[in-house]
Amino acid sequence: LKNVTIPDSVTSIGSYAFGGCRSLNSLTIPDSVTSIGKGAFQECINLASVTIPVSITSISDNAFFECNSLTAVSIPDSVTSIGAGAFCKCGSLKNIAIPDSVTSIGEAAFSDCNSLESIAIPDSVTNISNHTFVSCSNLTSVTIPNSVTSIGKRAFLECRSLTSIVIPDSVISIGDSAFEDCNFSSFTVPKTVRKVGRGS
Repeated sequence: LKNVTIPDSVTSIGSYAFGGCRSLNSLTIPDSVTSIGKGAFQECINLASVTIPVSITSISDNAFFECNSLTAVSIPDSVTSIGAGAFCKCGSLKNIAIPDSVTSIGEAAFSDCNSLESIAIPDSVTNISNHTFVSCSNLTSVTIPNSVTSIGKRAFLECRSLTSIVIPDSVISIGDSAFEDCNFSSFTVPKTVRKVGRGS
């Protein structure tokens, strides 16, 4: 199975529907689809790009987990949440634009995205979840907006190319090992922070 065109009659893609389709490299999702289930495309290791239609409001847990060849993803303004592990282990993904409509990013959503170079978190997000960017070893640029109040444990663990980051005054909590094994030359914790976890 190399190419899939989903017809307009389809309104939902079930959990694990195409999971493990290792030869799949081309996918067209029509605007008729309003939901994509958990792990729907996980381990589609040859899927190179995907456009999510404006009819979708959430990207489910592990939806594109371990899609190693995925280099480009277009997320529309209709999406309000990105599930846990949604793009985990997408090792070829270099950049992804998260729209301002997104208010929630799940745990480990982008962990082990080894090629990811930059990320801008929209000001609609208030919490950076646990493990969100673990082992994004080529991540050099992170923008954290003034809307964020907490940074979860191990959020940026082992982001070894990250040499600087600006934590806004809105942050009051930084979890355990949030920035462990990053290569900061300097690190400033704002006065507003009330809790800094171990190993951060």
